[in-house]
Amino acid sequence: MKGNFKLGTALATIGILTGLLLLYLLASIYMPTVEGKILEGRPDEAITVRIVFALLGWVGMSAGALWVVVLYGFQNNKEWAWGWGSVAAMAQILAGFFPMIPPASIGMPTPTVWVFLIAFALWFGMLFIGGVQKKILALAFFSGLAYVLTFIDGVGAISRYQTVEQSFAIGMYGVGQMVNWWGAAAWVVFIFALIKGKSWTIPVGIFAASMSMFGGYPVGITDVIRLRRFSMFLPAPVISTVMLVVLLLPATKKLIENQGQN
Repeated sequence: MKGNFKLGTALATIGILTGLLLLYLLASIYMPTVEGKILEGRPDEAITVRIVFALLGWVGMSAGALWVVVLYGFQNNKEWAWGWGSVAAMAQILAGFFPMIPPASIGMPTPTVWVFLIAFALWFGMLFIGGVQKKILALAFFSGLAYVLTFIDGVGAISRYQTVEQSFAIGMYGVGQMVNWWGAAAWVVFIFALIKGKSWTIPVGIFAASMSMFGGYPVGITDVIRLRRFSMFLPAPVISTVMLVVLLLPATKKLIENQGQN
């Protein structure tokens, strides 16, 4: 499968269509989800959906446009095509995944699951075409978990900003929210560098993990204290902490250097 540009062309075409599918699906559940959240008595989550669904629509459709570039690359036998295809797939994974959560919480259908599943398959397809080592693939997978969960921590900060009453917490959510989204973007850059074996992979990974920790621990720990139970905002910084330790291991450096020689 490595270097199979014909397969890459087919997958890129699917990626383009997935961008159009996302537009239709997100538009179809946008207002019903907002209205459902209001009826549920959660106007804060309704506002969050208005913001985040729109943002993910922009991201997912832009990824569809990036797939057009990737299609050009595969048709002209360009080696760089699979790497940028992986970036487009990662964007669509996020755009398909989070919009499943709000409607599911109020018993509504979650049609963007199809975008998520297709994008996930496209991501693996790009890595197979690029001949990525299995250990690198595993590292990229766990980094992908950190990426998605870090983005969700940023979403959580928007919701908590509207509902908490303690002034320091409100300020913390306000000034720290974008750190999580920047951290998620940094994880995408890291994964791209990782699978391509770039010399700057580890510094970017350290930055991404640190951003996730700076942005995620305040949201997660505050939730634990306030709700007196485990917070779903904690996995992102915890996974990022583990990833930070892994990235600092000599064996990881050697593994990434070997990927760059492939």
